[in-house]
Amino acid sequence: MGYPEDALARDEELLLHRHPHWKMLFVPALTFILSTAVAGFLVGVVLNQEGTTRTVLLGLVVVVWVAVVAWRCIPPLLRWRSTHFIVTDRRVLIRHGVLTHTGIDIPMNRISSVQFRHGLFDRMLGTGTLIIGSASEDPLEYDDIPQVQQVHSLLYHQVFDADDHRENQ
Repeated sequence: MGYPEDALARDEELLLHRHPHWKMLFVPALTFILSTAVAGFLVGVVLNQEGTTRTVLLGLVVVVWVAVVAWRCIPPLLRWRSTHFIVTDRRVLIRHGVLTHTGIDIPMNRISSVQFRHGLFDRMLGTGTLIIGSASEDPLEYDDIPQVQQVHSLLYHQVFDADDHRENQ
């Protein structure tokens, strides 16, 4: 069993599992493409050199390229990959972190409101901010939720159905 199924209770049903929207990977991808293009150009220039100068310059280009990719591209990808937004029939789980993991669980019966917000650009990309209000705390905001309107609707129906179920008992 893989994540997030291993984080669920035995009879808990997984309804939704999402990572943040891919838009948070746009700048790292652009950085990777541009740094690779510049490195390729510099390798072409360096290949015209002779002897040890060529070897040293090639090594320098490779080291700088690896440093840029390791600094500007890999961490955002790891952050994206290690951030999970999960909805089950009982709760909402948010997990994030690479080295230090952070998580929050919000039981469905504690949710008092569900809202979403997205501007024009977010609407074009199909993403937005989900705002979950609980009875005892300030609302929690989660940015870059893919298909935020569908997630909002799912949560609303889960909370509404849970309220109906409690009233009928």
